[in-house]
Amino acid sequence: MKNRYSKITIDILLTLGAVSVLALAATSPYFLINIARAIIKYKKYNKNKNYKVSDYNLSKSLSGLNKNKIIILKEKNDKFIVELTEKGRKVVKEILFDNMKIKKPNKWDKKWRIVIFDIPERKIGKHQRNLFRAKLQTVGFYQMQKSVWVCPYPCEKEVRLMCEIYEINPYVNIITAEKIYNATSLIKHFKLPLNVR
Repeated sequence: MKNRYSKITIDILLTLGAVSVLALAATSPYFLINIARAIIKYKKYNKNKNYKVSDYNLSKSLSGLNKNKIIILKEKNDKFIVELTEKGRKVVKEILFDNMKIKKPNKWDKKWRIVIFDIPERKIGKHQRNLFRAKLQTVGFYQMQKSVWVCPYPCEKEVRLMCEIYEINPYVNIITAEKIYNATSLIKHFKLPLNVR
């Protein structure tokens, strides 16, 4: 999957994904501009000197998203409401998926996250299984065995999103373990303290 939206549009979608619903008082005919200003305030664009965004460009993106039924713009109880449609929520998941990264904490909690799976080739397909393996590798997992992958950092949300995108939830498990026997290769791979097992 590749993002087919501009940075401004992606930021609007991710903002709406974070706040669920954006509501503004219906006191102005220029409600798209007001919504755009609310997003500018939320994202604090103007603090980034290398990335300036105008009210006009944001309102234009909002209009395009509404036209393509990715967001809903409506008036309710004297307020303008902006929210994602089902299609919009799917697009947000795809954007999060495409830009997925597993954050490395400042201090390791000395726990291993182990992903194990048994994806039936006949029912789901070999292609989906291979895509899942490739994504695990891309985001930084270490392959211990063919269907056993390990990461030392919190990654449950990321793995759940992968499973949702590839529609393989019933066939994947995540185990959190405090110890892996003979973890030397893992410790070296992730550059963890050598005195930890």
